[in-house]
Amino acid sequence: MKKLIPVFALAIATLSASAQEVKKEIKKDANAVGNKTAEVASKTAATVTDQVYKDKVGPNGEKIYIDNHSKYYYVDKKGHHQYITKAQMKPKQEK
Repeated sequence: MKKLIPVFALAIATLSASAQEVKKEIKKDANAVGNKTAEVASKTAATVTDQVYKDKVGPNGEKIYIDNHSKYYYVDKKGHHQYITKAQMKPKQEK
């Protein structure tokens, strides 16, 4: 019986460390899902309420929207509106 106690202690410590890694992985995945959901929701709302600038794209090729105050913005990967100037836009390249 005395020989089994260290084995059980080692098993519990290993499971505890493994559980913490799983918890971190779940948190990371939940953040990714939340960010993607926010991005899709924000883009959908922008498409419905604002105009799309058809001839230009954002700094990394993002779709540009024009709000009701004539300000230009694109939606980033976290769903936030990133306002930009006309000088920051790039011409849209046809494929």
